[in-house]
Amino acid sequence: MPYNDLFLRAARREATERTPVWMMRQAGRYMAEYRELRAKYGFLEMCRTPELVVEVTLQPVDLIGVDAAIMFSDILISFPGMGLDLEFAKGEGPVIHNPIRSATDVEELRVADPHETTGFVMESLRILRRELADKVPLIGFAGAPFTLASYAIEGHGTRDYEHTKALMWVEPVLWDALMNKFADTTIAYLNAQIDAGAQVVQLFDSWVGYVAPRDYERSVLPYSKRVIDEVTSHGRKAVSGGVPLIHFANGATSMLNLVQQAGGDVLGVDWRLDMRHVVETIDTRFGIQGNIDPVALFAPEAELERMVAEILEAVGTRPGHIFNLGHGIHKTSDPEKARTMIRLVHEHSARIRGGCDRSQA
Repeated sequence: MPYNDLFLRAARREATERTPVWMMRQAGRYMAEYRELRAKYGFLEMCRTPELVVEVTLQPVDLIGVDAAIMFSDILISFPGMGLDLEFAKGEGPVIHNPIRSATDVEELRVADPHETTGFVMESLRILRRELADKVPLIGFAGAPFTLASYAIEGHGTRDYEHTKALMWVEPVLWDALMNKFADTTIAYLNAQIDAGAQVVQLFDSWVGYVAPRDYERSVLPYSKRVIDEVTSHGRKAVSGGVPLIHFANGATSMLNLVQQAGGDVLGVDWRLDMRHVVETIDTRFGIQGNIDPVALFAPEAELERMVAEILEAVGTRPGHIFNLGHGIHKTSDPEKARTMIRLVHEHSARIRGGCDRSQA
């Protein structure tokens, strides 16, 4: 089969003959092939072993038929290089055993050198580019400063963020120093991924929906914007035509105007907002990624088809749409249902787009 560049063209907001599809967490635990490997290796061990990263990354490309591959890793993979004691505890998820709670903790936090501390990521990307040369584009990614800071401060996942918000509100100077260290680390990490071969990068702000719009504008937006601006600039210098950046601010549908100020080439949206409103709200200079409910993969096929068609009809022929789940695929999802969703997206979008081709880009 010829190289499938649908996703890359859509990320550049070029016209496409159908809508590309990939799924957040597509390389992972919903697939039996992944679970077989996971039974043999620890999660961080897998992330740090290029051969395993490559194998897991390629699984959904070969078995599900997605239009892009995203490198298998984790947004917290830079934490050890910053001096944070990270563990993925069974049944608990990520745990940071030395959370940031004081000015001394912030001062001692290092800006991680991506080549010294995550060289295995860059090696994985280089191998993947060779393996994917005649298949699909490759996505790299990183966590946004707020999401990284919230994990580092709380020490684990949470729904309240009391320590994070207290630091943000009570110690703004310390908050600025902390956020800049995470921004510096993320910029260096994404730039290194681009140099290693990532063709598109995604910035995950997974927990930013838990802050109020006024706090986002004052205490989050400036750092996300700096990351996006500097990585985009590096991408333009490194690659002819640039490296598109997808900005996914999960749960931030109530402040899309502010998310647009932070920037990106493509804005990812979750399922909490109707796609018609998304299309009306997001400026046409941005592509759009999303936004079906991940639990839709448990619906009967007729209902899944209805939801897919509604989203695609709302987008219409607007360039730059990338179909994705509104968040990561659930671990008990049926891979066959994911394959069905991809087929439905391709079929309905080809009908709606009426055979748009490269000559119309």
